[in-house]
Amino acid sequence: MDKALRTMIDNMPEKTGKSLNEWKSLLKGKSFSKHSEAVKFLKEEYNVTHGFANTIVTLSKEEDITAVDLVKNQYQGKEDLIPIYEKLLSVVKGFGEDVTISPKKASVSVIRKKQFALIQPSTKTRIDLGLKIKDKPTTDRLENSGPFGTMCTHRVKLLQVSQIDNELKEWLKEAYLKAE
Repeated sequence: MDKALRTMIDNMPEKTGKSLNEWKSLLKGKSFSKHSEAVKFLKEEYNVTHGFANTIVTLSKEEDITAVDLVKNQYQGKEDLIPIYEKLLSVVKGFGEDVTISPKKASVSVIRKKQFALIQPSTKTRIDLGLKIKDKPTTDRLENSGPFGTMCTHRVKLLQVSQIDNELKEWLKEAYLKAE
């Protein structure tokens, strides 16, 4: 399991008042049509921060699937992209202790207080990195959000680790700083 996620789960009782299993039991009795409804419920009814609420809901959806399994499934048949994914994680984790890595079925959300990046293996040869940087003009490389819609403002297509250069790191850092 990802170290940041393991730490988050370990800290959950102290930070939220319940363990992950207690949250899972609580959510089992509820029915939400959307992921965001469950997150909103935890935030409003239990004062759980967005990062914890998002992680709780994600990990509660499929009892037997762990965060590691979610990521492993995303990269099935796309193993050549794993070094790009791991490098992106390394960069964003370097921004601070407040970065949360939250795997979903098809992508991985990167959250501070709000989501600021989304990592998605879109094809066998490409990762799409979604960024949320409001009021930033698009360029040939920093495209509009495309398939990410309103979840992100921009998208960068990554085909190799070397594309995680200083320019990309600056965009990630800007997105992180704006996600307060």
